[in-house]
Amino acid sequence: MTEHKRRRVYLMRHGSVTYFDDQGKPFLPEQVPLNELGRAQATAAGKVFAQAGLKFDRVIVSGLPRTVETATRVLAETGQQIELERWQDMEELRGGKLSAIPDESLREAFVGAFDGLVPEEQQFLGGETIGQLMDRIHPCIDRLREDKSWDTVLLVLHGGVNRAILSYALTNQRLFLGNLAQTAGCINAIDVGDAQSDWVVRIVNYSPISELQGETRHTTMEVLLDQYKKSRGL
Repeated sequence: MTEHKRRRVYLMRHGSVTYFDDQGKPFLPEQVPLNELGRAQATAAGKVFAQAGLKFDRVIVSGLPRTVETATRVLAETGQQIELERWQDMEELRGGKLSAIPDESLREAFVGAFDGLVPEEQQFLGGETIGQLMDRIHPCIDRLREDKSWDTVLLVLHGGVNRAILSYALTNQRLFLGNLAQTAGCINAIDVGDAQSDWVVRIVNYSPISELQGETRHTTMEVLLDQYKKSRGL
């Protein structure tokens, strides 16, 4: 069947990292490496790809250390030596200064950007808006699709960025579906055709290290909010 030939995008979220210390004080999000669980998640994802005999034509990361380390661990399992492409426009939603957020606004600042169909003016942690995120991400995906030199690509990115891509693929519109869970180290699969509207979402939020994801029913940002509140004695 050649009439509907499509190419495959494997979209991962980076493995788990530690954003706050035991007192709830933040580490620099631009510098945090994978923690022990994150390393195991990245390796587990790599084993899944290796067992399937998958080979990537390109591997794209945002350039932040947690995406670079995840991709490197995946490739170590597949046995491929591919130079990582760093696309800075694919970095995670950029938050503002946490200390500037009033106590009464903390919950909205942490979880509002991932709550249902999110309005474009919604800010993430008092910083970048969802509209600004889509302004960065949609052109990147369009540019990737326009390049016909690849058949299978691996993107290792971030929870918010992945939601923007998945929302684009599911609706072919400028919409952001915030309640699309993206577990650390998860794998998504999207097929793309030549036509702009030709998207087929195959897999969403598959976690090789925890297929049924029974450890928690909280979102990532709910967990991070509880961790940060310790620094304010809340």
